Amino acid sequence: MRQASTGTSQIPVAELSRRARVASRQLARLSNDCRNEILTKTAKTIEENAQRILDSNALDCRAAQLTIAAGKMSSSMFARLRLIPRNIEEMATRVRDVARLPDPLGRRLAATELDENLVLYKETCPLGVIGIVFESRPDVVPQVAALALKSANALLLKGGTEAFHTNQTLVEIWHHSLESFPSVPLEAVELLHTRDDVMELLTLNHDVDVIIPRGSRELVDFVSRNSLIPVLGHGEGICHVYVDRAADVEKAVKITLDSKTQYPAACNAVETLLVHQEIAAEFLPRAALELMQAGVELRACPNTLALLKGSKLIPAGEPDWATEYSDLVLSVKMVGTLDDAIAHIHRYGSGHTETIVTENNESAKRFMKEIDAAGVFHNASTRFADGFRYGLGAELGISTSKLHARGPVGLEGLITYKYKLFGGGHTVAEYVSGARRFTHRTVVQ
Repeated sequence: MRQASTGTSQIPVAELSRRARVASRQLARLSNDCRNEILTKTAKTIEENAQRILDSNALDCRAAQLTIAAGKMSSSMFARLRLIPRNIEEMATRVRDVARLPDPLGRRLAATELDENLVLYKETCPLGVIGIVFESRPDVVPQVAALALKSANALLLKGGTEAFHTNQTLVEIWHHSLESFPSVPLEAVELLHTRDDVMELLTLNHDVDVIIPRGSRELVDFVSRNSLIPVLGHGEGICHVYVDRAADVEKAVKITLDSKTQYPAACNAVETLLVHQEIAAEFLPRAALELMQAGVELRACPNTLALLKGSKLIPAGEPDWATEYSDLVLSVKMVGTLDDAIAHIHRYGSGHTETIVTENNESAKRFMKEIDAAGVFHNASTRFADGFRYGLGAELGISTSKLHARGPVGLEGLITYKYKLFGGGHTVAEYVSGARRFTHRTVVQ
């Protein structure tokens, strides 16, 4: 049986990253059919080991209860940590969904004839080695491992200590599946364990191509400050729902509730509700009632407090507009115009996901055009900002960067491209001397 290094902290991270680089080159040789076969096998293995995964997660959750009692873990982080049987089914489903996606590699993006018998092709290829540093959510392991394998990238994972047993088990299951495929090195997926491992990983820019942090703003900021490797991620998910004066109240209430309560711990949950003053009297009393019945604490601006006299609202302070609660807490602010809503979002938003609820197409067009965010929605919940819901199969995280990848990062975020030039003995000197001339003709593919 082949031996992987998972759980063997004595192997230096530099050596693991070197092995991952070698493994990535072996992955690049695999056919798409082979990669899909591995993913299908792994999905089945996850299902067959469901109870083992749940038992490992139970160990982590029992330890987490003590951490919560000591005030060192939030309820939202615990919600991300805890797994139930349905979550295991979803893990397997995500892996199969990735297997069904088209092959992202070797796609010809452009073809240009530079001269007769001198043709330049631009084709997709893997990044190489991906480092993922994440907190709490063990479902990250199968999602990112599936995306990495499908795109022929090797993966170095570092999860939070709160999910140690679950992450360990998931990687062991992944390796067990890979053992059936001798052409795939087990070093293609490795698990790191300590903070020191992370610090060393962030310096290995020779063997690691990109670092993707998933977790709190503090985690992302820490990784960004300390990494010598390009970082792809988002610091906060301060998302807004703006209820325009031309909104359909039924839609607005439904969208607001879903955006806040469907899964409040998610980074795409709404944190601030902006309401046009002309619809506030009709919308806010009903919305506030339904939100509070769902257990949401409302922190309101002075105009909202005045409108909803007698309601159990908390006055909002300046910090509330810039806070990612990740919990059943929602800031509410009344605005005078669409311009005011856009200005507020640009001041306090994190560039993640913003929604306008309106029946006025011109207002919607303005909002969609002028808001600077990875996701801008019209009459839809912010919770749709998700790789699976976008049809990406799974996601590595959400990027608020404007370079390389933006929004939910799926396979497209794990590939780059290379130029392939095919000639017939051509030399640059011939073109410098004028003996030959470039044609620069686009080749129809």
